[in-house]
Amino acid sequence: MYIKGIAKVDHKTKNLVKRLNPGDIAVIDHEDIDEVAAMGLIAAKVRAVVNAAKSITGRYPNPGPAILARAGIPIVDCAGEQVMNLRESSEISITGDGGIFCEGRLVARGEMLAMEMIDRIMKQARINMENSLDKFIDNTLEYAKKEKYLIMGGVEIPQILTDIKGKHVLIVVRGSNYKEDLAAIRTYISEVRPVLVGVDGGADAILEFGYRPDIIIGDMDSVSDEALKACREIVVHAYPDGRAPGLKRVEELGLRAHVFKAPGTSEDIAMLLAYEKGADLLVAVGTHSSMVDFLEKGRKGMASTFLVRLKVGSKLVDAKGASKLYNQKMRPFYVVGLLTAAMFPVMVISVTSPLMQNFLKLLELRIRMLIGY
Repeated sequence: MYIKGIAKVDHKTKNLVKRLNPGDIAVIDHEDIDEVAAMGLIAAKVRAVVNAAKSITGRYPNPGPAILARAGIPIVDCAGEQVMNLRESSEISITGDGGIFCEGRLVARGEMLAMEMIDRIMKQARINMENSLDKFIDNTLEYAKKEKYLIMGGVEIPQILTDIKGKHVLIVVRGSNYKEDLAAIRTYISEVRPVLVGVDGGADAILEFGYRPDIIIGDMDSVSDEALKACREIVVHAYPDGRAPGLKRVEELGLRAHVFKAPGTSEDIAMLLAYEKGADLLVAVGTHSSMVDFLEKGRKGMASTFLVRLKVGSKLVDAKGASKLYNQKMRPFYVVGLLTAAMFPVMVISVTSPLMQNFLKLLELRIRMLIGY
């Protein structure tokens, strides 16, 4: 095997996918490649993936490498930190033994990650899940005790301009199958017209579907400038101590933002904000709710998510997986049924019409003449 292409380099896969062109070679530093990252690389139509880190460590069964392998995208694994020194847009080549060359010089060497190897590591990862689960539960409970003030009125809710009281609020997060699920509820969006909240990159999904985000909430590390400029209001998620790294980016764009100081994830505070502002219903798309979801995000527990969902649960509808509820093709039986139902009122009207009655009598006489009756 010999692969040649233009290298695009970034430590953050979610930033890299925005710059990739079909046929590029993605050079990343991504331990335990997650599903969203894998789907982004596939959508960008990369020729190959070179990973400085381990694409699958075996700590838990992360699906990313298997998704890439099934899509026919070769993975050069464990290429080392030196591969990240490749110049952006330089032409590189990859040999069958994992050698990575630039201008005829060997710059790094990794391991070709075959499907058989992925299956073997995944099998061991499933065995390791019990240990990971124990640590995950312990960490969640420990931090839940420390962060219970999050839902007990211990955080200051920013005074936003968007009117949420009594309305539906749709919260879009860049999680598993978020685009498919968003497409599945387009009719709901068009008919109900909920307040649209994008959590970081989720705001770009809202734009892609032809809508304008009302609010963008997050640390601003994966949302595009286009989305930030298009939205009506911005809420920057800050650490409990007040540090808000994302605020600088917003201000550099000449935009204003509210700051929400709180522990946990940005999707948690998006739900909390909508709930506290009197939303009638919260509809969530692409949210993270499973242990694997959180391990993929590098979190060792889900204390804030557990607490927030305890509070907003009575108003929360999680639309994750909505695209799989109605994925059947139209069956011929349904088509016949619809046509029959549509024809029935037409037939009733036709039969009761004087003009149609005369036509039917003439037709009857014509048939009798033809058969000699």
